[in-house]
Formats: sequence, structure tokens, C-alpha cells
Amino acid sequence: MTVTDTTIVRAAIYPAIGIARVGNGPDGFFIGPEVTEPIAHPPGFYRDASGALKRQAARFRIYGLNAAGVPVAELTAENATIGWTVHLANKKAAWYEFQLAQDIPEAASAPAQWLRNGEIADRSTLIIDPGARCIAPGGAPQRFDTGKFMGTTVYIGELQCGADGRLIVLGGHGKSASYNGAKAITFANNEGWHDDTGDGPVLASVIYQGKALPVDPAWVVVAPPNYGPMQKSVRTMWDLMRDVAINAGLLAAPAQPSFNNDIRPILQRLTDLQWVNAGFAGGFGWGSGNDFSDPAYLSQLNDTGDAGKLLRNVIASCFRQFDRDAWSPVPWPWVYGDAMNVPTPPTPRAFTELTGTQLAMLGQWAAGQFVGDYDPKAVPPRAIEDVPVAEQPDMLIRAAMEFCLADAFHPGCEMTWPMRQASMYAAAFRLNQAPLGWEEPGYGPLFTPAMLNSPIFGGQVPGGITRWMAVPWQTDTASCLSGYNPGSFGPYLPTFWPARVPNQALTPPDYAIVMDGAAKIEDRMAAFARRAQWNKQLTVQGGYVAQINSMVADIAQMGVVEQLPGPSDTDAFPAFIQVEDRWAHPTLKASASHGADVSSGIAKVHRFARGLPRG
Repeated sequence: MTVTDTTIVRAAIYPAIGIARVGNGPDGFFIGPEVTEPIAHPPGFYRDASGALKRQAARFRIYGLNAAGVPVAELTAENATIGWTVHLANKKAAWYEFQLAQDIPEAASAPAQWLRNGEIADRSTLIIDPGARCIAPGGAPQRFDTGKFMGTTVYIGELQCGADGRLIVLGGHGKSASYNGAKAITFANNEGWHDDTGDGPVLASVIYQGKALPVDPAWVVVAPPNYGPMQKSVRTMWDLMRDVAINAGLLAAPAQPSFNNDIRPILQRLTDLQWVNAGFAGGFGWGSGNDFSDPAYLSQLNDTGDAGKLLRNVIASCFRQFDRDAWSPVPWPWVYGDAMNVPTPPTPRAFTELTGTQLAMLGQWAAGQFVGDYDPKAVPPRAIEDVPVAEQPDMLIRAAMEFCLADAFHPGCEMTWPMRQASMYAAAFRLNQAPLGWEEPGYGPLFTPAMLNSPIFGGQVPGGITRWMAVPWQTDTASCLSGYNPGSFGPYLPTFWPARVPNQALTPPDYAIVMDGAAKIEDRMAAFARRAQWNKQLTVQGGYVAQINSMVADIAQMGVVEQLPGPSDTDAFPAFIQVEDRWAHPTLKASASHGADVSSGIAKVHRFARGLPRG
């Protein structure tokens, strides 16, 4: 993009929504993805020397924009005077329970959503709100460490700002607890509990060439760890927000989709999930009939001609369409939906459908109305500095949101169903913010459908995004399995959130066999095909309550799925293989067991006690 008007008249913070993640390491952290296809970090990168999980930091930058809103230059401490203000808060324990996404018809058949901890009269004691913190380039770190939960001080993060003027926001250390010592007993609504996630506005003041510039604000969300850091959901949060923006008239839909930027990512993600779910490994993995990582196959699908039209139509028709497929688990992407239940309820929303924008682009692709721009030799940007300045803000937004889930909002990993409400946004991907000092009113003890049109979904307050999530997050993470009904489709499918919470993964012992050039090829191939249950560290704890409390006690016991090199002595395996980094429990051995035998005790999958009308 060539920018002719280089006069800066205003500024904006990017990404518009940044994602930080908790980790139980005391000091170590890393910067979250800033490009959509970052280079893989080396093994061990995500842990400190003790084995604890490092925190993921959200890094924010400021860009100067011209009168047309086009980015002209990044504004740093070298060319501008910058000050930052951030306000993190955690309001989960004072908010409504999660039972089901409230913007779908099935919500009427799910349990009512009452306020959590309804017996606590002073609701302020349930809110961890240390207030805003300010920082300037080179300033001392500013800690969010004065907020209290039921009288106990809780640290929920801090700010750092180097000499360059870019802001770094860190979240908490993955510490969750109950004020009265009660055990966690369910997936999302544990009374008396808190965690150290949170969210809030990111503001900046900028003086450039002697003038104060208006600055578009941003938001930061502190989320759980990412145990599958190389993975993306088939329907990412960027896809969902893009669809919301297009439908709301905040963003124009592309006249024709790009195969490389719009179609290939959908297909590629199906194949990449082979490393975190055994069912996806069988259906889309290495050497399968739908290996969408194969450059020759992608080149064939990139052809706009009539010769490939039949194949394109076959693939496009495999994706779920609610009005066609009802509640069959077979259509792609084999992911549970907002109305998931055991047994499967008579609603298409029991499973996930791609966004309307994604499905429309797949339809255009099938018809040959797309840009065939795939180049198997092209190398995507691996760092934000590889991207032209005018394109960096959009890349920062997309990178942050593509590594967030928009699968089953049940409730989710980073953000949940309110992100579908157009009133949440001031612009595409940029959240509405409540006026500074505005005090949100109470909405009553019970969430009702009338609230969908209330200020709740307008300007957001600190803590307003994460309050819809599970408390504590560990109990939901520990409850998210796959193949709850193994007889209906398969022992590994459908699945909840394997891109963040893996289901099955290749283990280090099996990887060693794959890499052993002296081993028989059939043994190596058998080892490559095996996937062990990711939550094995939890299942040895006993029943469901023991499992979720074990996750609360030690978030680092779970494996991180990392990228390692494949064998160089044969082409029978991919060049890169993803492997779970932990296989430590002495009583455990690699197994293909799906491990969903505790589903009968998980309230998460039983939302419709009175049944659900067919619809």
C-alpha cells in the first residue's frame, strides 16, 4: 500500500483488543502473536527453568493516522510524548452465572442465570478492582495489586513500558481460590471462588509535533493459558468479529475471497488440529484424503478453472449449514456448539457452524469466483516488522483475534457470546467503552431476555468482558473433553476447544520412536498414529471434583503442544511434528483411550434437564 498523505492528524492503539494470558511462573513472560503465522518457538519456550508456565503478555503500539484513517507511522517515544492508562478488573463472582449463551433460542430451556454468590449483600466485596494504573516510557512497572476479593488482596497483573514507549500488559499467575475453603464442584459457577483473569480499557495520551492527538482506545483481556499455541480454531474470534462488523455495516465484505487469505486458513486449521485431537488426525491429518497442508493439494484447490469445480463444491458442501444439517454430528468442523448437550439435543446449534461470511466465501470459492493467489513458495510475515507500516495495525488485530476461539460459547476460553452483539463495538474489532467514571446500574438478581437490549451490551466497563466466563477458569478447562457420545460418531469427536484445550496429543515417547531411524518403519508409523489423552494428569486424580480441583492446584501439570522437527531419513512423516511436552506421571503410559468416562458427572454437558423442543 502506497500512502501519499503522510500528515498525521490522530492516533489509534493496536491491537484494538489485546490478549494476555495467565501463567504460574513468577517472572518469565513472552509477547503474544503479532502476525497470523508466527515462526514456532523452540521446545521449552513456554516454561521457565522450574517448569512453570510463562505468562503471555499483550503488547500495544500507537499508530499515527492521516485524515482518511490510514496508518502513516508508528508513534514511539522517539517521535512523540506518550503516556498510558490501563484499568484491569475482575467481576466474575459478582456477575450472572453461565448456563447457556443467552442470545440463542435454547436459552429458554436451560437453567436460569442467577447472580453468582447471591447471598452476599455487599456486591463490591466480590469485585477485584484495583483501579487504573498509569505508566510512561521507561517507567517502573505498575502492579494491579490492591484489589480485594472478600477482604483478601488479589494480584491480577501489571504494566510495563520500555524506552520505546510500547505498552506491555501482564495478567495474573493462575491463582484461584475460594474465600471460605470450599472445593470447586462444577464447571463454571463455583460459589465463593475467584480467579486472577480480568479485562479493561487501554488508553493513551500522545503529543506529536507539539500537538495533542485524539487517540482511539483499545481493550485488554486476560485469559487462561494457551496449551496449543500453534493452533487456531476453524472459526476464530477474528472470523466472528469480522462477520459481526460486515453485518453491522462497519466493514465491507470482500467482492471476492482470496484463496490464500480467506479459504486456505479454514481448510488448513482442520488439518492443524490433527496435533490436538485424534479424530481430526484421522480425518484431516498427514497422509489422509483431506490433508490441507499438502502444497500440491492446495495448488489444486487454488485453481479457479472449471476442472476443479466439482472438487471445490464437494469440499464446500461438507461444512455444516444449520438450515440443512439439523443436529447431525457429521458435517464439518466436528466441533460442539452453543447448545451442546448429552444426549444430543434436537437443535442444529448442538454443533458449530462457520460464520455467514465464511460460508458465503466458501460458496464463492466453490463457484470459481475467487482470487487464486496461493503460492506454495511464498513465506508469510514472521514478525510484525516484516509487514508494511500501513498494514501493521490490521495484522496486529487479526493476529490477536485469530488465536482466540469462537467455537462453542459454553462459555469459552477468552471471550464468549456477547461478542456477537454489534452494539458492543465502536468500530470493527474495537469495543465500545463506557464513559470514564460511569457507574453501571444493577440489573436485578436474574438475567432475563429483556437485558439483551440493555446497556450491558453497550459501552463496556473494566471487567465487563471476562465476567461472562467460568469462575474459576480452571474448572471449565478441566471439563472440556471430546467424544462425549462415542457411539454416535466416534470416540474422539465432536470436540469442544482443542485449539486451546487439547484432547489427544502425540507423546514424547512416541515421538522418540518416530525419530528413531533404526526402528522398523511400521513401528514408527504406528507410534506416529497414536495419540494419548491430554488430560491424563487429571484423570489419575479420581472423580470429577478431584480432577477440577487438581487443575486449580497446578495449571503447569498439563502439557503444552510444541512443534518439533520430523525425521530427515524418510518422507513418510511431515517435516514438523507437534508433541505434548509433558509425560511425567510414573503410572501412565501412552494410550489411545479417549477418557470421556467422567461425562456423566459434568454439569457442563447437561443443560436441558426438562428436555428441548425440536427446532
